[in-house]
Amino acid sequence: MSIHSIVVTGANRGIGFGIVEQLCSLAPNKVSYIIATARKPEEATQLKELASQHENLIIVKLDVKDYASYDQFYNQVSSIVGDKGLNWLINNAGILVPVNFETATPEQMIENFEVNAVTPLMVSRKLLPLLKLSATQNKARTQIINISSDLASIALNNPSASTGSIGFIAYRASKSALNQVSRSMSIDLSKYNIHVSMVHPGWVRTDMGGPNASLSIKESATQMLSFLLDESKELNGKYLSYDGTEIPW
Repeated sequence: MSIHSIVVTGANRGIGFGIVEQLCSLAPNKVSYIIATARKPEEATQLKELASQHENLIIVKLDVKDYASYDQFYNQVSSIVGDKGLNWLINNAGILVPVNFETATPEQMIENFEVNAVTPLMVSRKLLPLLKLSATQNKARTQIINISSDLASIALNNPSASTGSIGFIAYRASKSALNQVSRSMSIDLSKYNIHVSMVHPGWVRTDMGGPNASLSIKESATQMLSFLLDESKELNGKYLSYDGTEIPW
């Protein structure tokens, strides 16, 4: 089944760019419009090069913390997707402030929470009319995918678990908050037939993940899209790894 439109935030590099790149590699008629956002599109060299090769890729400016710009962003997306609405929203934009118990400041905690847990809610709410419009079409599944992390798991945050480690207290807490926000969204938006899931992209070799990470960007993006595109899988309210397996809360 073809998808009319997808928005990916924070698409200028890392996992966001990888998702966009893999979406572009699908059959030309699979996704009509891939809308990739960047805070500074003029500096998104890779993304601009990719857009020059794919007519269905459109770059739109969005700083997720600039709430005053949301009206303009909405109007741009609306003008692209038209009366078919928006099929998918992938809230990927995020930050990692590497602080621990001893070093975290209030400002660092708040910054992590705002970008990682608050802005996905705000962006989703802004684009809700377009998502609702898509959901009434009864074609491809309408869904919001919030990019989370296995570091959000409270169950896995212990010294014996692979994800248990000292540090990242602000990032862990902000992604746990994102999971709670997402779970609430999955309940609140079910009446509109809009599905919401949280996806851990894996430990990926990006600026955030570092050079020793176990997955390439392509491997992560390919595996995530494999199950996200499979409409036989129930995703609403689920906390999932990049391979589609569930993560303990």
